[in-house]
Amino acid sequence: MPVSKPVRRNDPVAGALWMLLSCALIAGVATIGRHVTTAGVPPMQVVFLRLVFALITMSPLLIWRGADLVRTVQIRTYAIRSAIGLLAMTTWFVGLSLVPVGEVTAISFLSPLFATVFAVLLLGEVVRLRRWMATLVGFVGALVILRPGMTEISFGVWMIIISAIAMGLSTMFIKRLTDGDDADKVVFISTLLMTPFMLVPAILVWEWPEPELWFYLLALGPVATLGHVTLARAFVAADGSFVMGFDFARLPFAVLYGYLAFGEIIDLWTWAGAAIIFAASLYIARREAQLRQRPPAPPLRYG
Repeated sequence: MPVSKPVRRNDPVAGALWMLLSCALIAGVATIGRHVTTAGVPPMQVVFLRLVFALITMSPLLIWRGADLVRTVQIRTYAIRSAIGLLAMTTWFVGLSLVPVGEVTAISFLSPLFATVFAVLLLGEVVRLRRWMATLVGFVGALVILRPGMTEISFGVWMIIISAIAMGLSTMFIKRLTDGDDADKVVFISTLLMTPFMLVPAILVWEWPEPELWFYLLALGPVATLGHVTLARAFVAADGSFVMGFDFARLPFAVLYGYLAFGEIIDLWTWAGAAIIFAASLYIARREAQLRQRPPAPPLRYG
């Protein structure tokens, strides 16, 4: 069944509410991931189960749309994006097993900055001085959080940094995929490709979880899927640069969940650094939106 592209509308209230709900859900995924990994479930196994339960959650979509949901001419791009996505996901869950939820969320704000760098290095995109300055300011925010030389950068933090780098690279391929395929298809095919690749690593470390942990593992798929669905709805409801202004809400949600579930508290340095990173990322997003809205320059005339 062919699916038309979503009709974008200008509804800032709906966009903001969908984005806040997405932030709450995505912070919930992080909290669930930290709970099950610190309870003894290996991160590779958690990634595999998260993918399996996400596929099950999306199975009604396959029934509704049929073969069209998996039909694409971009299979090579999907394969590359899926490999990078697996790196981002596995390092993220490894980091979650070692680092508080709030700190993980703060560091993950780096991914749009890395996306800007990769757009220049790999796509040859032209980035003007103001966007470069914003990117540098964002990385200064990372230094505020990490404080190299003053505190030790742990293995878990390095895993989250690698995850942010991989997510920034993955963003480029997602943008390319959505040029030809709708968002549901991109999420479904990517998940479908990643799942079998995680089977072997999961089997190698497999440990049967305690019965009470299965509820949380089962919840990972639906919560993560709903987080992406609500995010997509936010971008359909309102301008992307406006919607991104609410993404910082992930941090208060993550800190709240971390405190309620584990008694975790992040320091003021992390709050300050996250705010700097987010402000830089928001400026870049809004600057890109302004440049897209500009009419193309008229051709030069001679004579």
